[in-house]
Amino acid sequence: MSILTPGANAAVPSNNISAIITLRPLAGIDVDVSAFLLKADGKVRNDRDMCFYGQPSVSGGNVVLAESDSGRTVFRLNLAAIDAGVEKVSLTATIHENKVRFASFSDIDIDIGGLRATVPTQGKTETALILGEFYRRNGEWKFRCVGQGFEGGLAPLATHFGVVIDDAPASSASSAPSATASSAPPPPPAPTKVSLEKRVAEKAPHLVSLAKKAQVSLEKNKLADVVAAVYLVLDKSGSMAFQYSKGRVQEVVDRVVPLAVHFDDNGELDCWIFADKQKKLPNVTLDNVRDYVKREAEKFGMFKIGAGNNEPAVIKDIMEFVGRQGGKDPVFVLFISDGGVYKNSEIKALIKDAAKLPIFWQFIGVGGSKYGALQELDTMTGRLVDNAGFFAIDDLHRVSEEELYDRMMSEFPVWLKAARARGIIA
Repeated sequence: MSILTPGANAAVPSNNISAIITLRPLAGIDVDVSAFLLKADGKVRNDRDMCFYGQPSVSGGNVVLAESDSGRTVFRLNLAAIDAGVEKVSLTATIHENKVRFASFSDIDIDIGGLRATVPTQGKTETALILGEFYRRNGEWKFRCVGQGFEGGLAPLATHFGVVIDDAPASSASSAPSATASSAPPPPPAPTKVSLEKRVAEKAPHLVSLAKKAQVSLEKNKLADVVAAVYLVLDKSGSMAFQYSKGRVQEVVDRVVPLAVHFDDNGELDCWIFADKQKKLPNVTLDNVRDYVKREAEKFGMFKIGAGNNEPAVIKDIMEFVGRQGGKDPVFVLFISDGGVYKNSEIKALIKDAAKLPIFWQFIGVGGSKYGALQELDTMTGRLVDNAGFFAIDDLHRVSEEELYDRMMSEFPVWLKAARARGIIA
């Protein structure tokens, strides 16, 4: 069984579950473990959203501090019954009276119904830690290992969650805190994600150079902290045969996977192919990316999905897929086509209709012609927001990764801002 490290996440085994936090105790040192119920903005709603030794049951008994003794703390959670306004449940630890630093302790273990996580303590000079968090994603609960530290103990940790500690000095967690929602100062920066390069190096070392270049482009376009699902659509029409046989399509997949690993907390790339018909393929991951196209896409020849161009079919499929997922998390679709587009009015109508959904469509023309409606999407009027872009390249193989990443992401930040202002995304 794999053990989650900071930055990693996984689906929880059950919605009705126990979270067991274990650390080896030190003589004379008390560690208080608490849970904060948080809105989408990362803040508590009121003083009843802090579950700790002074308030061991919150949310109508759906989050309960059931046990805390000798370095072992147990929370019992009924995630399915937690109020809809709660998007996260954050597990934290603070050292009583700041007597030592967390570096004095061995690594902290978290067990969630068999799902394991470890928070390293080596070099941790702080006296407060966010250990991990339960969070909703597409109507389901997941758990992320965090490991973020705060200097000063309980007070800065509380400030991070929009809470004021009324009756404890900033340097002490000695008395039961009274939590009140407040307009606290801006919270400290969110924990830095595990390096994209490091994550790629562990499972797909042949893509490390791509991960480095993707990271540079993400930072340049101010997308380093954005969370989004990434979808890839691959043209499988007859005219694309050369691109498949020469390995160009696999190059596309290789280049896009680092973006999916960075943007999406599940580290997966949803993938479709289309010709006359469309087909959703297994998700691409760092574990299966090598030879993915040959293994998963090339078996669908013209006798299975045809050889023509039916963009509306796959666009509709993605819109319906996003609708079933629910929620307001952004979706970044990279749509590869070699042209031959003729269902222009249908494409325009669908993209206009999709403007109310949390989807940005980046169409990329590869070595083809007659891109039709795709070339008009940048200037198409009558939409709630501008939700699509297009650019064409003659030879994908000759375009540098740096240029490709920059062009892929040039319009996405603009859409994020507009979609957020319209309430399309959270």
